[in-house]
Amino acid sequence: MHRRAFIGTLAGGLLVAPLAAEAQGGKTWRVGFLAGGGQPPDAAPPLPLRQALQELGYGEQRNVVYLGRWANAKQDRLPGLAAELVGLIVTAGGPATAAAKEASPSTPVVMALVGDADGLGLIDSLARPGGNVTGVTDQSTDLSAKRLEIITEAVPRAARIAVLWNADDRGMTLRYRQVEKAAQTLRVTVQPLGVREPDDFATAFSAMIANRPDALIMVTDALTLLNRKRVIDFALVHRIPAMYEASQLVQDGGLMSYGANQDDNFRRAASYVDRIFKGASPSSLPVERPARYYLTINLKTAKALGLTIPPSLLQRADQVIE
Repeated sequence: MHRRAFIGTLAGGLLVAPLAAEAQGGKTWRVGFLAGGGQPPDAAPPLPLRQALQELGYGEQRNVVYLGRWANAKQDRLPGLAAELVGLIVTAGGPATAAAKEASPSTPVVMALVGDADGLGLIDSLARPGGNVTGVTDQSTDLSAKRLEIITEAVPRAARIAVLWNADDRGMTLRYRQVEKAAQTLRVTVQPLGVREPDDFATAFSAMIANRPDALIMVTDALTLLNRKRVIDFALVHRIPAMYEASQLVQDGGLMSYGANQDDNFRRAASYVDRIFKGASPSSLPVERPARYYLTINLKTAKALGLTIPPSLLQRADQVIE
């Protein structure tokens, strides 16, 4: 089968790398996926993204090819992995987005799970992203303060809150700083537990055993997510109420989470992919924030911790796991 590269100019004048290959049956679109976390068992981009693109007319084995790359929490691998992807790249995580952006200024990049893209300099602004990056981003620093507020409502006696975060990730450090700032208003003390590699989690756990916090907040990035089971199990064994960012961790046994629906984010990212494939320039597509955020509470875990969740908080929960 004879193929030739398709190179076009998007609205707004951005010359792009090949987004599709011409074949006998028409164009075959290329969608790359880049994430800092672990590779899933099927080695495929997230299912909600692929399902949404299917609904928009992009079917595997028909007119779209997917290629995913995962860094397994080793951020230094991201630039090389980004260089392996051709066509449009959908990203999960700030470091993955930065790597995709730097790989080629002509490659369209669509953010799906990225916090504070404007604050990190990945885009110029929400309304006018500029460059080659657009998609969905949330105000993760503000959300971090909200999570502190919720966990102190769940544990009214809490005076010391441990915060576990990847200290090598600038975006995660911004979230930690926001918790630190909000703690002053709420008059609680923050116990900082910065980690940089898997071995650091044992040190963080030892610090919490030596100076037991009243509650814990885990800031989610590729590193902490890959080690989530260790954190969830530690919090349960030592009966420390913990707040997470994504409901998946609550389904895995965590106490509570507050954040966007990640599946919804991937579906929104699919709409950006579609518009770019139809000729829109990333620089002209305003960046969206998630429409809403969800509070998830695991009552089974609360019972194991000996914690009674206030009725007012339960009433506000979007999902209660019993």
